[in-house]
Amino acid sequence: MVKGPVDQNAMKALNQMKYEIANELGITDELSNNKGTLSAGKNAFFGGYVGGQMTKKLVEMAEKQLINKK
Repeated sequence: MVKGPVDQNAMKALNQMKYEIANELGITDELSNNKGTLSAGKNAFFGGYVGGQMTKKLVEMAEKQLINKK
């Protein structure tokens, strides 16, 4: 759970990104249809996999922004 003020638009964008990446990875059904019913192991696997891809894409986006500022 995130504490403190949170930009709701940023939260929506990240959630949308999560489902876009899950779709790219072919695991959208696992995330949307089995919410709350996945085992801890599968939850960790899918969450870690999608989260890792999200982090990778966010870093790539930030690097491009830094390059464009120069």
